[in-house]
Parts: sequence; structure tokens; C-alpha cells
Amino acid sequence: MPEPIRLTIDGRSVEVEPGTLVIEAARRVGIKIPSFCYYEGLSLAGACRMCLVEVEKMPKLQTACTLAAAPGMVVRTDTPQVAEARRAMVEFLLTNHPLDCPVCDKGGECELQDMAFRYGAAESRYREAKHHVPEQQWSPVVYYDRPRCILCYRCVRVCDEGMGVGALGVVNRGGRSEIAPNRGDHLECDECGACIDICPVGALTSGMYRYHTRPWEMAHIGTICAFCADGCKTTLGVYHNRIIRGNNRDRSGLNGEFLCIKGRYAADFPHHAERLSSPLVRRDGRLVRATWAEALALVESRFREALASGAPIGIIGSNHTTNEENYYLQKLARQGLRTPHLDHPRTGDLPALMAAVAGREAALARIEDLYAARAVLVAGADLAQQHPLLSWQIRANWRHHQARVYVVSCGPVREDRYAARSVRVAAGRELEGILGLEESLRTEPELVVVFGEAIQGEQVARLVAFGDSLGIPVKYVCLVDYANSRGAADMGLLPDLGPGYQPLERSGMALDEMLECADLAVLWIVGANPLAGGVRPPARFLVVQDLFLTDTARRADVVLPAASAYEKEGTVTNVCGEVQRLRGAVSVAGAKTDLEIFTLLARRLGLETGPVTWEKLLDEISSSVPGYQVSAAALRAGVPQQVRPPRQASPSRRGKVRSARDTLFTSGTLGRYAAILSAVREAPGELYRG
Repeated sequence: MPEPIRLTIDGRSVEVEPGTLVIEAARRVGIKIPSFCYYEGLSLAGACRMCLVEVEKMPKLQTACTLAAAPGMVVRTDTPQVAEARRAMVEFLLTNHPLDCPVCDKGGECELQDMAFRYGAAESRYREAKHHVPEQQWSPVVYYDRPRCILCYRCVRVCDEGMGVGALGVVNRGGRSEIAPNRGDHLECDECGACIDICPVGALTSGMYRYHTRPWEMAHIGTICAFCADGCKTTLGVYHNRIIRGNNRDRSGLNGEFLCIKGRYAADFPHHAERLSSPLVRRDGRLVRATWAEALALVESRFREALASGAPIGIIGSNHTTNEENYYLQKLARQGLRTPHLDHPRTGDLPALMAAVAGREAALARIEDLYAARAVLVAGADLAQQHPLLSWQIRANWRHHQARVYVVSCGPVREDRYAARSVRVAAGRELEGILGLEESLRTEPELVVVFGEAIQGEQVARLVAFGDSLGIPVKYVCLVDYANSRGAADMGLLPDLGPGYQPLERSGMALDEMLECADLAVLWIVGANPLAGGVRPPARFLVVQDLFLTDTARRADVVLPAASAYEKEGTVTNVCGEVQRLRGAVSVAGAKTDLEIFTLLARRLGLETGPVTWEKLLDEISSSVPGYQVSAAALRAGVPQQVRPPRQASPSRRGKVRSARDTLFTSGTLGRYAAILSAVREAPGELYRG
């Protein structure tokens, strides 16, 4: 480690690493130097000149965002000369900036507004008429108001460097310079909205949020995104019980400021017109509305008949329900309903990985490891499409730390652009491609291996054995598709494994077997859509609980309306095994949480299955599920908790692993009901396009 250097800022002594910028050194001692163009993690622009400071023995003011700290440097950030320079810059920026703060969506959050209040003059010397250009709509997500733009280039840099897309650029020169999209008059990109959130003024605005409300009128609820398995925190802005926007500007989650289109804009599905608001029961061949009491009584009677006759009961769980709901469901199935026939749609072979790394404390990678590791191997996945946060982390690692990235895939992916080596293989032969990289991987000091569904079963054990043979520290990430796919497997929604991947004495039918079994008296499907395509299961009685009338729900005898992730409390576990707190943001009349539905049925059946609140269930999980000895207090405070591999675990011998192969603009059944996902011209997208 290089020796730290010491400098003085506004009379305070500061010790920093060599190469630290003065603007960052000042922040470490609580001194905020204003800037528009500077943004942590992006390349330097030096465009706005708001960060000018005095430096002793330098003849003129210096830009703190491009000046590296030096030993003995004396910096002054708040002198009359500095204040006058900043006032002049604000005056210049307002030369052509429209004074439409009362209607601008950035009102209350505008950095230019803040700087004008702090440094601005009461009058301007520029009295010419302001130049007006009509607002442009670049996509359903992004609107651009050119006169408001201050040409800080944040949007251009975050799209190019952060996202790796390069959908924005600068055209023309001088006073005619403006930001322009990459496809003439429209954008073709990830539609993530990072350009909007990073914009310091109201030049870029959101198609979902614009002209709806003000920041101070909303309630701001931090929760976990309901879509993919990366576990991004999103802060939902709620106005009159409707989600108006999402962002993570305070960087309080493991995703920092990053969000994709789903986390930032796809939170409209709870308010969809087709949302179920009351139970449905089948009468004379048609599903008709019923009361909760009627629907639960019918389900109770069929469960009682099955239990009395000894006929088998099948249960298919969800990748979207909370850890507490999944844990309670497996208890209800095995202890209350006495059935081993329990499974969920599996999208990655987590049991095989847990069995292969059982007892190893440092075998599973965290989200932060993808940013810090010296080398990363991505196999059998198009991360930018399927796991955008993981792709963001690896890309930032390459930019900031020069990480070496290896890719093994059946088609082009975004990681190819900066990979040390890219290997193309036929689908299903990804492990062979990995083995072919042995010579290169042996030279790395450490490695994180990220693999998708292409590697499953015995191949997972072979992969881990290969990692052991390299003689370097190796960590693994087994990719899964949805918000709590990891938690569903961890909590034991498997036919032959209980919570923590512990083997069971009595094995049941897997998902596909249940759908083909003509002897099932009851099939209960919770938050899943395995009958997409129109096939009716052979079960004599089908119960479905879900948010919408999916293909599966249309074939049910009873449909129970369930609450979404944005309407409930609990915890979820992301793809890297980090447990996070889920918080309810809105409520939908008529829907009940899955845990409420489980407990109502259990009580009607007279079954005793232990605690029924999510807090008490979390305590039980922490004390009984191998690897889940997490701090409940920390989770309640919003601090993610890492789970460990169990000391002993078994692979699953029954059932199939199938990824849904979603893109940025699809997310199984749920994605159909997020209007913004289907509104953008890039939807639905496809994998392996680079």
C-alpha cells in the first residue's frame, strides 16, 4: 500500500491515498464542494467549473474535480473569490435556462436550483430572450428538454461507461451543443433511466413520474425489487396509494445507485386493471366471484376429503413469495397436510452447488465481490440481459480495478467487449469451455465463477472440483431467475430436500411429475404459472393463488387473490445469498398476503404449524435452517445479511432445472402486467446479442 499523503482543506488536516481528488478529500471531512459534471465512478469532464477552489501557491482557481491531492497542499473552498466565481457560473448557466421551476419535475431535487439559492445573484446581466426548443420524447421512459440542459455530460458518461450501452452523445459545437440519442429521434438502449436520475437538472425526465406529484408529497419506502434475483433495493415513491416512481439515489442498498428498467419503472403492476380483487370459484364450468369465506370453505372441504382418504396432495410454490412464507408453506405441507409432494419452478441448480461447497465459509460470492475480485468468469449467461446488476458490478470492476474477465457462452454478450478471453461453445457445452481456460485461470490471484442453468447436476460438482484444482481462492454464484428463487430453494420447497438442503426420509413428486399425475386429489399452486400453454393438469381439484388470472389460474377450481411483493413484509434472499428486508409500500383491496392465506387455511383445517407472523418465523428460520444464522435486528434496520453454505447438504435427485431465459424487458408472467416493459420498442428483446 502506498503511503498516505496529508493536506489541509479549510484549516482541517486530511489524510488520503495518493491520487485522491481534492473534491473527494474534502468530502471525507464533511466539506461539500459543489459540482454539476463530477460524478463518483465516472470519468472526469471538468465542464461545469462549479467546483473551483483556491490552492495556496497556485496563481488561479483550480477545479477540485480534476485536481489530485498533493502532500502539503493547502486548499480553501469558501473564500470571497471562490463564491464570486461560483455566482458567475450560476448566472451563466441560467442565461438560457427556462425559469419553469413551478412545473419542472426536478423541482425540490434540482442541483441547479440549490446552487442558485446558495450562490445566485438577484438579477442577471443577460436580458436577451431565452431560446426555446420543443421538448422531445426519446422513448416511453425518457423525455428531453434541451433548454434546461447544462451540458454536464453525466448522462452520456453513465450510459457509455456505467451501462456499456453508449446510447447518448453530444452533437454540434459551442452554444449549439446538445445531447442526442443514438437512433435519430429515439433511443435504443436498456431503458434503465440512469440518465434521468443522474441528471442534476430537469433536462431528462421520466415518462412514468412527470407531472404527477412532488417529492415532498410522496411517501418514500425502501424495499427490494420484485423482479430478477439480483436483489436491488428500490425506493418507491407512493402518492395516494399508488407507486409513482422508483430510485435508489441514496445508494443505501447493495446495488448502490444502479437500477434497471424493472426496478425503476416496472412498479405499476400492483395497480393493473386485471389485478384480482376477490376470490373466484368454478360454478357450471365458469369462474365466478365469491367471498373469502366461500372460497376457503370449498378448499377446506377438498383438503379434508383428501386427508381422510389418503389421496395425494401436490403443492407447487413460488419464486416470488418471502422466505417466511416459503418456510411456513413447507411446514404446512409436510407437518400439517402430511404430503411430501412439494416443489417450485427451479431455474438454477442451487442444491448441487450447496452440496459441492458444503462447510466452506468463503465459497459463495457476494455482490461486492464482483466489484472487487481480480478475475471473474461468466459462463452460460447473458448477464446484461438476465442479471443487470451483476453485469454492472463486473463492468465497474474492469473500469476501476482492471479486473480480468473471462466469458464462456453460446453467443455474443456485453462482457465480450472488455473480456481478457471470450470462448464460444455450443449450448450445453459450457463446462468444456471453462476447462479449456485452465492455463489462463491458474495465473489469476483469485476468481469468482458465475454460471447459469447450462451447468447443473453432476457438472456443478465437476466445476467446483476444477476450481479446487486451480490452487487459488475461488467463489461461486449459481444464477437463478426471480426475486426469491434462492429463498424458495433454501427454505425447502423441494421434493427430496428440506430447509438448508437437508435430505428427507420421504421423497415426493417433483413439479413435472405432479402435473402428469392423475392420482392427485388436490394440486395447490402458489404464485407460479406452470400451465402456460393451455394444458389442464390431471389433478381432480386445482387451487391457485396469484395476483392475476394467469394461464394456470384460468384452469383452476378456486382462485385466491394474493398480495404482491410491494404489499407485504418479510425477507428475501438474492442470487448471492444476501438476505434483505422487504417492506410493504401499497395495499390492494381484496388481496391477502400468501402468509395470511396459508394461516387461514391452516386454522380452518385445525392444523398447528407454529408462529404465524413474519418476525417470529424469521426467528425460527434463524435458529433452525442451516446457514441462516442471520441477525434479525440488522435485517429490520435494512442491513443485508449473508447466509453461509450448510455444513452438510445434498443435491436434489428429482426434478428439472429450467431458466425462463428472461430479458431486461420480460419477467415471466409478472412482466406481462408491467406496462412500461412492453411499451418500450426494445421489448421483448432476446439473449446473446452482445
